[in-house]
Amino acid sequence: MTDLTNQDAAARVLALTAELNRHLYAYHVLDNPTIPDAEYDKLFVELQALETAHPELRAPDSPTLRVGAAPLPQFEQVTHTVPMLSLNNGFSDDDIVNFDRRVREGLDLDGAEVDYAAEVKFDGLAINLRYENGLFVQAATRGDGATGEDVTANIRTISGIPLRLHGENVPALLDVRGEVMMFKADFARLNERQREAGQKEFANPRNAAAGSLRQLDSRITAQRKLRFYAYGIGALDGAAMPVSHSALLDWYETLGIPVSKERRVVPGAQGLLAYYADIGARRPALPYEIDGVVYKVNATQDQQELGFVSRAPRFALAHKFPAEEALTVVLGIDIQVGRTGAMTPVARLAPVSVGGVTVTNATLHNEDEVLRKDVRVGDTVVVRRAGDVIPEVLSVVLEKRPEPAPLPFKMLERCPVCDSHVVREEGEAIARCSGGLFCSAQRKEAFRHFAGRRMMDIEGLGERYIDTLVELEYVHGLADLYSLTLDKLLEMKVRADERDGSTPETVQQGKIPTKWAENLLAGIEASKRPPLERFLFALGIRHVGESTAKTLAEWLGSLDYVRRAPAALLRVLPDIGGTVAVSIADFFAEEKNQQALQALLDAGVTPQGEHAPSAKLRTQLEQTTLLAAIGIPKLTEPRSKQLVERGVTLASLAAQGASFHAGLPAAVAESLAQWLADESNVKRLAQLDALRNELLSQLPEMSAAGGKLDGKTFVLTGTLPNMSRDEAAELIEAAGGKVSGSVSKKTGYVVAGSDAGSKLAKAQELGVAILDEAGLLTLLAQD
Repeated sequence: MTDLTNQDAAARVLALTAELNRHLYAYHVLDNPTIPDAEYDKLFVELQALETAHPELRAPDSPTLRVGAAPLPQFEQVTHTVPMLSLNNGFSDDDIVNFDRRVREGLDLDGAEVDYAAEVKFDGLAINLRYENGLFVQAATRGDGATGEDVTANIRTISGIPLRLHGENVPALLDVRGEVMMFKADFARLNERQREAGQKEFANPRNAAAGSLRQLDSRITAQRKLRFYAYGIGALDGAAMPVSHSALLDWYETLGIPVSKERRVVPGAQGLLAYYADIGARRPALPYEIDGVVYKVNATQDQQELGFVSRAPRFALAHKFPAEEALTVVLGIDIQVGRTGAMTPVARLAPVSVGGVTVTNATLHNEDEVLRKDVRVGDTVVVRRAGDVIPEVLSVVLEKRPEPAPLPFKMLERCPVCDSHVVREEGEAIARCSGGLFCSAQRKEAFRHFAGRRMMDIEGLGERYIDTLVELEYVHGLADLYSLTLDKLLEMKVRADERDGSTPETVQQGKIPTKWAENLLAGIEASKRPPLERFLFALGIRHVGESTAKTLAEWLGSLDYVRRAPAALLRVLPDIGGTVAVSIADFFAEEKNQQALQALLDAGVTPQGEHAPSAKLRTQLEQTTLLAAIGIPKLTEPRSKQLVERGVTLASLAAQGASFHAGLPAAVAESLAQWLADESNVKRLAQLDALRNELLSQLPEMSAAGGKLDGKTFVLTGTLPNMSRDEAAELIEAAGGKVSGSVSKKTGYVVAGSDAGSKLAKAQELGVAILDEAGLLTLLAQD
């Protein structure tokens, strides 16, 4: 590129600058990209290289000027040629009617309607852009209206703003007035990056836009996606002033300046109110934040005739939406339990009007968010409600915190609904109630899952019947399904019809259909003898899907062993990691879940296919394997092996307790001693050893030959041509293979049909063997 002559380089720079600016306009203003990002990047890099080799050729509208420059020592002051005035506000319908009356009186109109230009009121930062002979030369904030700050370097980084106006007949001087803002989606991504970097999040898009624009280092601004929309004009020289405000914005479009698509010309006060209502209804779906709409008399001549009062024009008015943020006091922090057991802290607030609605509660999302924002009972907080979004606490006003300072928030250790213990998995922000079979907050979800086709497969028990059974209190626990009678079901149906005001005419005549109830009772009765793996899946244990349920049933053999197995034992089973093992153990450690499970068994539910533990379990029960699986800090598998080689066993560790010494490195020995000093850990150790010995005594001898696919793990994805995935899984399992739901390095084969998705891509990435249906059948047929 540097071999070009100066003349050729100049021509290429000119061509690249023009082409890249066209693409920028299409992408950022028209929202209609004309080339792929990779192609744009290639052209951009070429231009950068040319400008580096020939810096004198860099044009004032070069796209490379948008990447930011070195930090400024401070912002220079700019005096506005035409002051940037503010608008008067209106809040009620009467305010708008009175504004229209004053306009008509000021124009001496008798009964005639005035045409108004109506547009959205962006919630961003007001900016003046100055163009001289079509070139962008300066940008300044509103400041005090007369003097603002020079933010030219930062404004150059906003891709939607043209550095050179389009067309040939551009004015000698043009001051474009508009708003810099950040779209909601870009704001969310910015805050996500802030969180990942451990930095403070922005409260709202306006603050983010203002903070980004006032960076002394424009390279930081360039990393944040800001937008600009024009809505007005300041100084103009070398061109005629457009005859109306709508004509001004249309002209801006031809110059390549972004303007809102939500603008409209409407007649009279009723037209203004209709526009306000329409924008208000569509407000949540808009990609940016707005805090109202703006009305301006459309005709430029009429604007000039009406003039100004104090620091605001008589011809314009901002019609504000009710405030979406307000200050109030936290009266308490309650915990709500969701249908899946998720526990959400909710601030109970002194009533306050936000967005036209009285708010008394606001979500705090999760424990980490409460602690990050440091919300405490008694604090004064900023509450926000946007559209139909649930109100949330944005921040605490620390200077208003009462003395002495309230205690920091602490998540409950017991569920406020059912008193089951609370668990929070490592790496998760959500704490959960562990009483999935018992907790009334999770009741409907528990029933839906339990009755599902791949679980207990209760024919006829759909979502509507589950909702009614729970709401009218015919069932409280899963076992109550098995005590339902025909009379109870018919009574429930009558009550539900009366509640819903939809009693059929036949019922009113005394003809009550019973077939549906008889079928439902038959379906419930038929579900009493499920295969063990389906019963385990039906219990709704977090992280336990079909594959994990099959592993538990195959390796442990009976419900009794599954419900007694500690996390350390579960962790050594195939494809059951630490998180899943802890989740299963926590579920069965909750006494209320055990009671609900026993109630099911007492109701006649009898899992089928129970058998002795798998012979393959013998290797998983070795002392070294179990010792490493307990999770004692610093006690890795190699260290566990060292202990076992010195004659240490689970039993001897439990017997010696904290007095144990084994010549380990000091840090490991200290960690082990601390762990053993906790009597509950020693008790767990003894229980694990006792269960290990019991299992070993029940194990059958390992058969000489396994199945064809013994030890192989398969993942099924996509649609197979001649069989369902369930049928394929049965063939694989019958041949000794295992079917998993996720692809990992340990996966032996991925069987892919049509429309295979991310699992196929993951297999290709990891180099896992991929089979189609024919390949699977060939593998199964091999000797």
